[in-house]
Amino acid sequence: MILPISRRRFFGQSFGITTGAVLARSLGLTPADLAGRSPGRSGSTPMIITSHRNATGQAALEEVWEALAAGGSALDAVEIATNVIELDPEDMSVGYGGLPNEDGVVQLDASIMDGRTYNAGAVAGIESIKHPSSVARLVMERTDHVMLVAEGAKEFALSFGFPEEDLMTEKSRAAWLRWRENRSDNDDWGPPDHLKGWEDEKGRGIPDAGGDRAAFLGGPEESTHGTVNVLAVDARGDLAGITSTSGMSWKVPGRIGDSPIIGAGLYVDNEVGAAGATGRGEDVIKACSSFYIVTRMREGRSPQEACEDALRFIDERYAAVGIDYRPGEKFVAINRDGEFGCAWNIGEGSPVMSVMDAAGYRRYEGANTTL
Repeated sequence: MILPISRRRFFGQSFGITTGAVLARSLGLTPADLAGRSPGRSGSTPMIITSHRNATGQAALEEVWEALAAGGSALDAVEIATNVIELDPEDMSVGYGGLPNEDGVVQLDASIMDGRTYNAGAVAGIESIKHPSSVARLVMERTDHVMLVAEGAKEFALSFGFPEEDLMTEKSRAAWLRWRENRSDNDDWGPPDHLKGWEDEKGRGIPDAGGDRAAFLGGPEESTHGTVNVLAVDARGDLAGITSTSGMSWKVPGRIGDSPIIGAGLYVDNEVGAAGATGRGEDVIKACSSFYIVTRMREGRSPQEACEDALRFIDERYAAVGIDYRPGEKFVAINRDGEFGCAWNIGEGSPVMSVMDAAGYRRYEGANTTL
């Protein structure tokens, strides 16, 4: 079985270097040097980031850092880090535990791109496989194609020994059941029409096999179109990236977002940098956002500026047709010089991403272009 990448192959490249502090010394960096870095710049490589700001995002970066710092490849690092996030049952936007489509089926999308070889792979609408990012890597390395979809992607994964598994957790299943019963007053889900709101002479409502019906339906209405991006540059200056997602919750079966589309949800150029997108995929597809971000970096913009440019580009397209609409996107980016950035056009707060480099782990706060 080839799931996931061999940790021996990746972690065996440590050559006795076991901490970021040792790497910092090898690069001639002092604590004062690291403390003096401006926001959005580490000034050194290797480096790995993820759009995830939570404990799992931190754990994913820490899982791979020592080997990446010691000479491991960016491509291996992004795959292993993404695998950690895909297995988090509490994350309802990626991998295992991701929210399903309207039929209650979890369909996953992922893409990977290797800047060193200018190669890419993706899977879309794959079911019952926990690590779509690793399947995408096999598509990239073991076929002459870029994308496999649906049943074909699943059969491809099974042929390489990936186990077929139930991707729903009790939490995600309960969320889908709540959505199904609450989505419309005119469908046939929920209690029989003649018993809606009915109580017997003792004030008892409808028996519910799931326990307290009111509490069940009154639970949190989880809904997401989140995703994870993991981008890295290694000690040789090679870049790689992955985008992985369970897609928009309650989507029409078969819907594919931006995540598996090279140039939309992910783009990597070894001479420039890498970018990834989360948010409403339809608009990212139309704007070719990740390619646009990398193109802006090629023109001299920093990763932070390029992410903000991409959001304004989308806003301007709607403004051009007279629509005041912001779909809600978050972009992250790095370049090969150790700069990074993130931005979104959502709500009132600022976006946050996780960064790991010679200065250690930290959360970086980007820009909200609506403010």
